[in-house]
Amino acid sequence: MTHATLEVVRHPLIEHKLSFLRDKRTGSRQFRALLEEITLLLTFHAARHLKGKEVTFDTPLETMRARRIREDRLVVVPILRAGLGMVEGVLRLVPGARVGHLGFFRNEETLQPVRYYGKLPPEPAGCSFLLVDPMLGTGGTAAAATSELKQHGAREIRLMCLVAAPEGAARMAETHPDVPVYTAALDRRLSDVGYILPGLGDAGDRIFGTLPGA
Repeated sequence: MTHATLEVVRHPLIEHKLSFLRDKRTGSRQFRALLEEITLLLTFHAARHLKGKEVTFDTPLETMRARRIREDRLVVVPILRAGLGMVEGVLRLVPGARVGHLGFFRNEETLQPVRYYGKLPPEPAGCSFLLVDPMLGTGGTAAAATSELKQHGAREIRLMCLVAAPEGAARMAETHPDVPVYTAALDRRLSDVGYILPGLGDAGDRIFGTLPGA
């Protein structure tokens, strides 16, 4: 399998927090907090490409020039519903970013993504799109969401996830070789029913407290 577009962001804080995120004893409240914190750390890395424009301003002592980015040129797009848990982590670093939404659910028989919702900011030219979803499993949903952004006119797209399976990383590299993928961990493989192993379970259910018996 090729993972040519995948970058695993390695940092002791990410590894530490991810261990608690994976732990089945971690409840929804702590899970959401950890997810936001790891997203913030990943965003710091994934936003390295943003270009600033030189501006002039006064410090308390003198006039100087420095670079500032156009925050509204970053569009964060969560894949519903689990991707919603990552939005605040991005906005804590780039509060002026715009937010789009793409909704997919997985057909549990075919494992194929089914689109049910889409709302994206107009005029995508000149914008950088950051697609977010905690899990990159089969890669079907991520690939479909990326195709949707391209059809919308997006030209600069990055995907950010917390945990990736080799199968999903390979699919993204094959179908969208121009899209960098950032993840906190590359896990072992997919299970027979398409879940990442060792993974962290169903991210959406753990975020929103909709696990069976919860």
